[in-house]
Order: sequence, then structure tokens, then C-alpha cells
Amino acid sequence: MKISLDGKRALVTGSTKGIGWATAQGLANAGAHVIVTGRDAAEADARAKEIGGSAYAADLGTAEGCDRLISDVERVDILVNNAGIFQPVDFFETDDAIWDRHWQVNVMSAMRLSRALAPGMVDRGWGRIVMLGSESGFNIPTEMVHYGVSKTADIALARGLAKRLAGTGVTVNSVLPGPTLSDGVKAMIEENVKETGESIEEAGARFAQQERPTTIIQRTATVEEVANMIVYTCSEQAAATTGASLRVEGGIVDFL
Repeated sequence: MKISLDGKRALVTGSTKGIGWATAQGLANAGAHVIVTGRDAAEADARAKEIGGSAYAADLGTAEGCDRLISDVERVDILVNNAGIFQPVDFFETDDAIWDRHWQVNVMSAMRLSRALAPGMVDRGWGRIVMLGSESGFNIPTEMVHYGVSKTADIALARGLAKRLAGTGVTVNSVLPGPTLSDGVKAMIEENVKETGESIEEAGARFAQQERPTTIIQRTATVEEVANMIVYTCSEQAAATTGASLRVEGGIVDFL
């Protein structure tokens, strides 16, 4: 199967690092023009130059940041709502500000951009929207209840919007990673690497087995493995896949 996205314009939020950057690379390799976004303008510009795309800097965790991006971008055929944050905090120590920030970044940015950009896709009869969910949306982590709730919302948003756009040629799906060796996860386990002398991959595997004992692959995924699913979901070949929660979590979620 050869995926070609020649002539398509893709917007990937939070795409200067991690899964977002791997997705931007994958879409560009398939022929799409990719708009790289991040909060650091210099970093976004440097990344965009690497793949022959364009760059935009904004804090998408605010309505103002989303509005500026929406007003400045041209046609978007593919929207990957990857921007997200996570922060381990005990439930009883998680204040309203933490809850609100996770909601604004993880959910409202995806809603705002989808609401603004989907109508143009409908008018053209083709489009792809992907929400980055998480296995934590089903398997709520006790150390990050706020994060799990936001990811459950992303999954529900994708399902609901897919139904709203039925028959339009625009598909909407959520992709659910599990523990993945992104920059954020690497930062979390760096101390263990220093103490034990393990490689980052070995420490990641131990982390996955300890924190998500139902894992079947017994390791963390790579950002490229998650991006591969996203790129496929954005392809012509995935036209019959919509309203789905597509797992790339190594078998952690223990139901069919």
C-alpha cells in the first residue's frame, strides 16, 4: 500500500516534538504540505524548514491563540489535533487551574479548530480530522485523573463529530497511544536512567510494565509507531474508517 497525500494541506498541532513531530514528518513524506505549530516560533520555523512546510506559533490552549491560527491559515484538508499536556498530580491536590489548563489545551483546542476548519472540508467533499486520545481515556490513571478525563472527552468529541459529519466525505477518528517514548515521557524517566544505568528504551519498558501491567508488547511505543497509525488514518485508503477509537497502546486496554 502506497499512501499519497500529494496536494493536501495538513495542520498538526503541537508538532515541534514527540508524536506531533513524527506525524508531521510522516505526512510530509506522503506528499502533504504540513503546517507545523508550537508555542516557540523559532522552533516551529526550524522544524517546518526540515520538511518543506510552513510554521505557526501560538498558544492553542487559549481561545485567542486558536482564533489567530484559524484566521491566518489557508485551506486545511487534514487536521491532527495533537496538542496536549499531562501532569501527574494526586486528585486531592489538583486545583481548578490544573483542571482548566488540561481542559483548554487537550479538549477545547481540538474542538475550536475542528469547529472552524471542518466546514471547509465539507464544502470540498474531503477531509480528515484526528483527535489524539490516549489509553488513559479508558484506563483512567489514578495519578492523573484530570488527564484521563480530558482524553475521554477527546474520544467522545471524535465520535460525536464523526456522526455529525456523516456522508460528507470527512472522517473523524481518535488515535489512542499508550506509554510512548515522547520527549515528555523521556523527561519523566531520565532520573531512573541516571540511577540504574539502563538505556532509555530499557527504562521505558520497565516503566510501561510497572505503570501499565496489562501491556502486551511489554515496552513503550515509539513516536513513529503512533505516527504511522495517524498517517494511515489521514489517507485515501482509510475512507471507510470514521468514528473509531484506534488503539496504538500495545494491548493495555483489556477489553475487545
